Amino acid sequence: QVQLAESGGGSVQAGGSLRLSCAASGYGASSYKSACMGWFRQAQGKGREGVAVVERYGPTTYADSAKGRFTISRNNAKNTLDLQMNSLDSEDTAMYYCAAGPLGSVGCYLGTNAYNYWGQGTQVTVSS
Repeated sequence: QVQLAESGGGSVQAGGSLRLSCAASGYGASSYKSACMGWFRQAQGKGREGVAVVERYGPTTYADSAKGRFTISRNNAKNTLDLQMNSLDSEDTAMYYCAAGPLGSVGCYLGTNAYNYWGQGTQVTVSS
């Protein structure tokens, strides 16, 4: 199994920055079960959507809304996953979740169905 714990959420004004962190633990944290890790978010009244994902030793994929503003990074030695978020705006307000899952046939996907393990989430609120 893989246990995921997020931290770093909070409230920030538009234009500000936040850094989210996720710590993975359990015997699957260094296995194929967490070959892909990513950040997802769910705004109130909306579905959960992918923000950015990264392979263990490979490329990153960003949602269009995150490109140029967010940076995902992974430390395989520490089993941690970070998301640096800059130039935040009110549309970024959501609960942010860390997720882990196996590698897909063409890499890591932004779709939620590809991930088996989820953290409890951390709230990000951006005020204008």
